[in-house]
Amino acid sequence: MDYLWSPWRYRYVTRGEGVEDTSAKSSCVFCHIVDCGASDKESLIVHRGRHNFVMLNCYPYVSGHLMVIPYAHLATLSEVPVETAQELMLLSCNFEGVLRDLYKPDGLNLGMNIGRAAGAGVDKHIHMHLLPRWSGDVNFTTTIGETRVLPEDLEVTWERVHEKLNNAAG
Repeated sequence: MDYLWSPWRYRYVTRGEGVEDTSAKSSCVFCHIVDCGASDKESLIVHRGRHNFVMLNCYPYVSGHLMVIPYAHLATLSEVPVETAQELMLLSCNFEGVLRDLYKPDGLNLGMNIGRAAGAGVDKHIHMHLLPRWSGDVNFTTTIGETRVLPEDLEVTWERVHEKLNNAAG
């Protein structure tokens, strides 16, 4: 039997399913990440803007999977103030460049899944996904084996993105 090691998924498989908090904001993983007091590295946050922050996806589809997330707990794009929407788009543009420089992808997927029926894992707090993609990166393992093979640990991804941002700022 083959094993694919993915230690970052431990938190996902051991979380308390079925426990519902009556306060949507208090049960929101994104709001918790911003308010928990952990370091950006521990929280996988690679950038903090004025209205949005950028973080690695804890359960990435591919290495380099980023998300741009408003600080405000908003469930729909139509609720987002203009300044937040503008910064969200500018950060998406900037981090497209970061991902292109770091990973040399053949393309990128950018998008939002708004609502559980649309595939949102966090359905009450909008967020933009940025995923580098390569020709031929989809294979039978994801489709048949329901397993993703990631060549890079999240800590390594965080370090690479963080270093790229520091070099660009300096």
